Amino acid sequence: MTDLPEETGEERVDVALGGLARLEALPVSAHAGVFEEVFAGFEQALASVDGVTGQHR
Repeated sequence: MTDLPEETGEERVDVALGGLARLEALPVSAHAGVFEEVFAGFEQALASVDGVTGQHR
């Protein structure tokens, strides 16, 4: 797996990226679910910057 930076400087993004660490221990069939969780974390972080928390775009 590609080495990821330990921290981005944005806590919400770091938490979302932390989910990717689980991929190595999971079967490939479970990866899509992890990617969806990480993406949702990114959406929440971006929405909070825009002041639109809790809403999907």
